[in-house]
Amino acid sequence: MNEKGIALVTGGCGFIGQHLVRALLHLGKTVRVMDLNAMPEDLNDKVEFISGSILDRDLLHVAMQGTNQVYHLAAIPHLWRSKVADYQKVNVEGTKLVLDAASHCQLDRFVYTSSETVLRGWRQENRIPIDESQPLPEPEELPGPYSRSKLLAELEVGKAIQQGLPGVIVYPTVPIGPGDANLTPPTRMIKDFINGKNPAYLECNLNLIPVQSVAQGHILAAENGKVGERFILGQENFLLSQILDMIEELTGKQMPKRKINISTAVITAKAMEFAARISGKPPAASLEGVRLAGTGFTFNCQKAREQLGLPSRSISQALRETIDWLQSFD
Repeated sequence: MNEKGIALVTGGCGFIGQHLVRALLHLGKTVRVMDLNAMPEDLNDKVEFISGSILDRDLLHVAMQGTNQVYHLAAIPHLWRSKVADYQKVNVEGTKLVLDAASHCQLDRFVYTSSETVLRGWRQENRIPIDESQPLPEPEELPGPYSRSKLLAELEVGKAIQQGLPGVIVYPTVPIGPGDANLTPPTRMIKDFINGKNPAYLECNLNLIPVQSVAQGHILAAENGKVGERFILGQENFLLSQILDMIEELTGKQMPKRKINISTAVITAKAMEFAARISGKPPAASLEGVRLAGTGFTFNCQKAREQLGLPSRSISQALRETIDWLQSFD
């Protein structure tokens, strides 16, 4: 693999993106970031920054010049959006534009960041832990517009791989750690629990992984992943009640003990989304998020460990770092 080229990270100012950028810099890579948001201050003078959207075709071609690796993370990461059409516009059409620009480059690897939400139909009954060998569901089987948009984007990446793109696809599960300024769903959930905003909870399975390991997994996928392969970047399955017990131990704050059932959670999410459409503020719980939680699925992350060498880190430490980072703004 050509070590002298530029590694382009779309969405490099996001939660996973900024940790990926730091990991690439640590390896001595030349890094270029394309993002609508501002770079963290500690990275300003260490990367080449292009301010702009992946919907800007001309700017994308400029960003691709001289690259040998592309990490495509730019997307709407939230499970609710006031304008549902934005998911198709950014996550799907934006990915098509990125792929078109990449097709004009001599790349060693193109790593696409998909989502673990695309790996399961929300009405699916199979309780076997999900791994990469299972077929992708149809878009209509997924629980909402975010998941469907990420699947449709992934299918476009798959087509490009068939046409010669040296692509690898990764699926982060539930990353936790510091620096999530956009408050993606996992961080938002932890923040609401430590601030006492949730008097009850819906029991569910979550596969947690430190965000630093997710970043490392992207690099390992570029270095060790075979073209066309897919890797779940996860670490350990937990019940939400177990996570709440850990948060309680780390913070000394009492976490809710009352569980609600899926029917109550669905009704609550629908009411919150109705209020959100009026206020314009994101709901504390989305219908898509509740449907995902209700599936009860777990993940088998063995392939990434065995074939990529995905490292394991302390989940408790990652929760501690998340909580410390969130509380630093209080």
